[in-house]
Amino acid sequence: MGTQPRVVVIGAGIVGCAIADELTERGWTDITVLEKGPLFATGGSTSHAPGLVFQANPCRTMTRFAAYTAQKYRELEGEWCFQPLGGLEVAASPERWDEAKRRHGWLTSWGVESFLRDPGECAELHPLVDPARIQGGLHIPTDGLAKPVRAAEAQARRAMARGARFLSGQQVVSVERSAGRVTAVVTDKDRFAADVVLSCAGMWGPLIGALVDLDVPLVPMAHQYAKTGPLASLTGRNDERTEAGLPILRHQDGDLYFREHVDRIGIGYYGHRPMPIDPAAIRESGSAVMPSIEPFTAEDFQPAWDDARTLLPELAEAEVVEGINGLFSFTPDGMPLLGEHPDLRGFWVAEAVWITHSAGVARAMAQWLVDGQPAESLHSCDLNRFETAQRSPEYVLERSCRSFVEVYDVLHPLEPGQEPRPVRTSPFYERQQELGAVFLEASGWERPHWYEANAELPEVAEVPPRGEWASRFWSPIAGAEALVTRKRVAMFDMTPLKRLEVAGPGALDFLQWLTTNNLAKKPGSVTYALSLDEAGGVRSDLTVARLSEQRFQVGANGNLDLEWLRRHAPSDVQVRDITPGTCCIGVWGPLARELVQPLTGTDFSHEGFGFFKSKAAFVGGVPVTAMRLSYVGELGWELYAAADQGRKLWDVLWEAGQRLGVIAAGRSAFNSLRLEKGYRSWGADMTTEHDPFEAGLGFAVRTDKDFLGRAALAEREGDRRLCPLLLEDREAVVMGSEPVHVDGRPVGYVTSAAYGYTIGASIAYAWLPSSLAVPGTRADVEYFGERLPAVVAEEPLFDPEMKRLRS
Repeated sequence: MGTQPRVVVIGAGIVGCAIADELTERGWTDITVLEKGPLFATGGSTSHAPGLVFQANPCRTMTRFAAYTAQKYRELEGEWCFQPLGGLEVAASPERWDEAKRRHGWLTSWGVESFLRDPGECAELHPLVDPARIQGGLHIPTDGLAKPVRAAEAQARRAMARGARFLSGQQVVSVERSAGRVTAVVTDKDRFAADVVLSCAGMWGPLIGALVDLDVPLVPMAHQYAKTGPLASLTGRNDERTEAGLPILRHQDGDLYFREHVDRIGIGYYGHRPMPIDPAAIRESGSAVMPSIEPFTAEDFQPAWDDARTLLPELAEAEVVEGINGLFSFTPDGMPLLGEHPDLRGFWVAEAVWITHSAGVARAMAQWLVDGQPAESLHSCDLNRFETAQRSPEYVLERSCRSFVEVYDVLHPLEPGQEPRPVRTSPFYERQQELGAVFLEASGWERPHWYEANAELPEVAEVPPRGEWASRFWSPIAGAEALVTRKRVAMFDMTPLKRLEVAGPGALDFLQWLTTNNLAKKPGSVTYALSLDEAGGVRSDLTVARLSEQRFQVGANGNLDLEWLRRHAPSDVQVRDITPGTCCIGVWGPLARELVQPLTGTDFSHEGFGFFKSKAAFVGGVPVTAMRLSYVGELGWELYAAADQGRKLWDVLWEAGQRLGVIAAGRSAFNSLRLEKGYRSWGADMTTEHDPFEAGLGFAVRTDKDFLGRAALAEREGDRRLCPLLLEDREAVVMGSEPVHVDGRPVGYVTSAAYGYTIGASIAYAWLPSSLAVPGTRADVEYFGERLPAVVAEEPLFDPEMKRLRS
């Protein structure tokens, strides 16, 4: 953007103020922040937020956002903006106590100190808590209480001292654009030229997005917050300046949180019915009541009050004296919306951001704009992560309401989304239902994880049991499906994997620049390659098939890859998402050739159809693009067909495979098989925070050619490695994000994990310091507070000579 782009920020809540501060700190000072309400109690969510900052989160990025927020606000000058009171999450049930142990593991993995406390220790930390009502608690000393409006103003004042200006009473009415870029923001009073526009409008974000034809998938939702009358035990403990001295308290079993207001207690409640509101129906600024506050509905709060008085017995003598239904934003997956408009350069959003993460988000956005790349991987927060099928108003509303309901729920990492379902199904869906498929869901797709039709396979008896948590959303049938894949042949539905067509005269040069491997090969070649960002981090891994001189099929990871390719494509290259109109069956196993070859006149022999090659063929009369690839480490092919031919392809293969004992196999078996081979999964095992050599993917990097990120990659000096651990306990299966300890200290964390049914061992891939990522190193994986002995192993764990793939 040059050294001094003209930046307009829409919204002077805490996110807009924090972004202005972070940008001006990096030297961008031509910044105008427009606010339709007053400064700085604007009337948005910041104005009424209770200010809790808590760091425990299964997402590493979100924890780092919160950690930076606590650190930054603690250091702001003037009246206090943050008090590091600590956080205490109490567990009133055995299940919640187990969850506390798991959350302690996340914090340890992400580098945040925390402690598991017994009931007596919890009562010492927060004397209002009845220790007889709880199993224990999770204590995070660096959590605390923010003063949101004060923190917003403090950051705004710093930004103004560096040259930024903040204007109130400016209602944005349009955003001007030319040649695919923003040029100005127009309000009801003035026009502001702009090279960069950031929408930080919070619950009004969808209305700003509509001005530039952008769906902003969030829903404003009312959340109850009440205050009690004075409590005797708090009288004289705090004053109007300090407000609070006890840790922020969360009682997730009751969907409750608590904070002090001098001698009173504030109570937040998530257990009530969802109360969504249309952004267009939100009250305008300037009225007697701030726009983000709806009338308190006492009947919805009654269960909260009952649970609160049970946990904090002193409340039995108090009463609720005031309350609000305060609005703030929820998204279909509960995560923020960060990034640039896919079709309008220079228009960015930072929406659905809680106070907890506000400064961390602002820093990431400033890094993204000024440096070209944020330090944290933002793939789970990226505005463009949702598929088209996930952006309908009905889907956004229903899933966002579900996000509200689940804020404090104990959620399993494999737990699928609920309604609306099904949203996307492959052409094989009915056949899979007939086989008793157990579907989980991802990116809107119904994906079989195992098939009840395989319950009678004798291999089921070979599968070892596992603990209660790891047994959820799993069946020993999945283990049998993995074993049969290794013994005979199985059919896997690969339809949900993203497929892009890249075509045109400049397609080869374009893909050569955006990927790390050499794609200048003859048509019929298939190449595994990486896409890096400007800093040399792994943005994605791709499988690129050259189908003709000017046409490529790219196997990608999701919608972010589509947006990335489209953003960079020159005028002579077309990028098209072909996933909805196509389907894919992976046919893998030692008998795969015996299944496929009789159905086609094309030579599928090893000599005639080598590994990492593709061919157009007819299989059982169905035109397919066949690629000899295998993500499970067995002989086989990915067979791509038009969606209208998918059912026929399935039936042809299924019928022909009966003599060979073919089965349908699901994603659970697939994940086990791929970890036995050491195949990485982008987003889980590596992200933009890792370089290819750290991730064990240096073989896909050709340093004798130029590509995006090459210069930065040459300067990186990674001191960590992704490596496999084998657990000693055959019944111990971990789920990911657990901390890894060596010599009693945390040194890394687990990415992907599964039981390896072929090798008879539990596998956990983990990031470790290079000095420890050595086969034979002893380690412990912390799982629900226990230390599970493990050892670093040599990879690949299965078929290191690759004989089965190349047979």
